[in-house]
Amino acid sequence: MKAWFWHHADSFAATLARFARAPVATLFNCAVIGVALALPSGLYVGLANVQGYAQALASDPRLSVFLAPDAERSDAEKIGTRLGQHAAVQELRYVPREQALKELKAASGLADVVESLPRNPLPDAFVVKARDASYQALETLRDELRRWPGVSHVELDAAWARRLEAGLKLARLAVWMLATLFAFALVAVTFNTIRLQILTRREEIELARLIGATDAFIRRPFLYFGALQGLAGGLAAWGITWVGLQLVNGGLAELSELYATRIELTHLDAGDSASLLLFSVGLGWFGAWLSVNQHLARIDSR
Repeated sequence: MKAWFWHHADSFAATLARFARAPVATLFNCAVIGVALALPSGLYVGLANVQGYAQALASDPRLSVFLAPDAERSDAEKIGTRLGQHAAVQELRYVPREQALKELKAASGLADVVESLPRNPLPDAFVVKARDASYQALETLRDELRRWPGVSHVELDAAWARRLEAGLKLARLAVWMLATLFAFALVAVTFNTIRLQILTRREEIELARLIGATDAFIRRPFLYFGALQGLAGGLAAWGITWVGLQLVNGGLAELSELYATRIELTHLDAGDSASLLLFSVGLGWFGAWLSVNQHLARIDSR
């Protein structure tokens, strides 16, 4: 057990020394890996934030039932009674046209324009919360309410969220495809880096094979090199993504003031950060493993 631990510790120390002997080349290799991983990870962060906002806004979908512009108050009372007795309606809120106009004037910042209108153009409305929040049930209820006499229009608040979710699914597929392509690029970078190291140490490796060194013993320092290079590249990708988010959030701060709401993108959480680092380490290790095995196979075929 002590010999096994000593061999691994010696390989790890030798790998760190190899990094130190070529700091510029190591820095550029890690930067290439970091940039390659930062693009898909940054897109993943952006999609995760957009999806979070969409789910928060659409977590409690409601129906807005707008009455005809010429509907009388008695008509609104009849429709309100009918809605209150409907089996699919859980909650109901009546918004008279006067209240709707006040809310519009307060929220839009167009008080002067609203006051200059000759009459109130807004209809009476009901905000309906359904018992079944599934999109299919909401669509069925919306289509039914549209056919009621005195109802001019029914708007499903979560309709846009469904369209957004469909777009996000397509975007997630694009991110995974992009991540796969860059994963191949990372493996290729590691493969070529290890290949160059093997060529410079070819005589040493062949001599080690002649005196009985196992393939595992020969592979070990190169696998450590690939894994550590992948880890450094993953950390670089994490840092690039963090810096990018800080810059974007700086621009969103002004937008938040204009819309009077807090808009801020969150970085990768602990689980996603660990996944990114493990992913980069695994790809670095795999690239090194492929390169060393190819060279050992050539030695055995001689």
